[in-house]
Amino acid sequence: MLHSPNVTLDKYSVSLRTGFLPSVPPLQKLENAYYWPWEDIVWDLPSHIQCRTIRQAVEELPILSTSKLHEEPEWRRAYLLLAYLMHAYIWGGERPKDVLPPSISCPFLEVSNHLELPPCATYAALNLWNFAVSDHTADMTDPENLYVTASFTGTKDEEWFLMVSVAIEAKGAQLIPLMLEAFHAASVDDAQRVCDLLNQLNKGLQELRQLFERMYENCRPAVFFHQLRPILAGSKNMASAGLPNGVFYDEGHGKGKWHQYSGGSNAQSSLIQTFDIFLGVEHSATGEMKSNGATKPPAKTAFMLEMRNYMPGPHRRFLEMMSRASNIRAYAMSHKADSPVRDAYNAAVMSLGLFRDSHIKMVTRYIIMAAKMKPTNTMPSQVNLATSTTTRMEGLNEKVSGGLHGTGGTDLIPFLKKTRDTTKAAALYTD
Repeated sequence: MLHSPNVTLDKYSVSLRTGFLPSVPPLQKLENAYYWPWEDIVWDLPSHIQCRTIRQAVEELPILSTSKLHEEPEWRRAYLLLAYLMHAYIWGGERPKDVLPPSISCPFLEVSNHLELPPCATYAALNLWNFAVSDHTADMTDPENLYVTASFTGTKDEEWFLMVSVAIEAKGAQLIPLMLEAFHAASVDDAQRVCDLLNQLNKGLQELRQLFERMYENCRPAVFFHQLRPILAGSKNMASAGLPNGVFYDEGHGKGKWHQYSGGSNAQSSLIQTFDIFLGVEHSATGEMKSNGATKPPAKTAFMLEMRNYMPGPHRRFLEMMSRASNIRAYAMSHKADSPVRDAYNAAVMSLGLFRDSHIKMVTRYIIMAAKMKPTNTMPSQVNLATSTTTRMEGLNEKVSGGLHGTGGTDLIPFLKKTRDTTKAAALYTD
């Protein structure tokens, strides 16, 4: 039952203590030496990328079997390693590679299938399964107590960028049972309890926004824009960055397929989408780019809904369960304007909208403004998401309103603004 989350959450791989993060910190290394060829390259990944030896190292890898992976933490670690190897291989040269060798394709397709995830660097690989804590008593809601187990750049900036999201996941875990309880309170028409829970959620969302804004402390825009962001890019809508057809997953023996996947995106966070579902916010933005003054035909699926395909299977099913149970917006609508329930609901909605305001401001600083900054490293010129963004910026006026792709492949600024506006529009100020 919804009001007994201890019974429900287990099958969705959701923890009352850690939310969508594993209840036990992820493996930092696969113990079986058979998989150490993957581990060894990832351990030295920043150097391989800097020295342009990553492609040779990957091409020399044997095709390893997945038969020696047994427990879920092992499958998750394998997924992380292969995701990092894949993106480093594709984006770690002067121009992107559009053919993924069998040494990555074959095991990655099998591991991804097991975990019900696409074979690319998702939020699960980059964040949920890529952290360690300073000690077992450390507060996981403080990013200073967290560190990555894999890195593309080896910088504190990358680590901080990823660990702020992990800290948000840990902090947000406290709000999951609260939302489940609110469903139950609404179903039995306990208006006072619904008010109390919505007010707690409002406070929690404000705290998450404050935590989110700690990003500025240790992540420099120039490092993020020039070194990290290009390598997080996917293979979808990346023609301007050098991947017009996506990536061919070569399985050897003449087998293989072309695929186009979004890159890592916070839209793949099940926690953020849980808030939307709970509050009854329905996003329709597809993130499609306009061209020649006309809008492309609407995509069949809204981007936020599509991003559920980039979440681990159990988490995706949790969101589906939440969607079926969602009753808070309807319950708020059944109360008059200016009623305590309406006020509490509207306050929570606006706090989620303000969180998205912070996201837009952050994108402006880390992408729009950073595009005008010189790279902090001395790597030779490349063709990637950073160079395509900078080139695009040169042809736009000072106030950028569109035309820049996010790592997920969306038309970045219009998508974020529409998502923010849709959130705030869910508030109920009149009958």
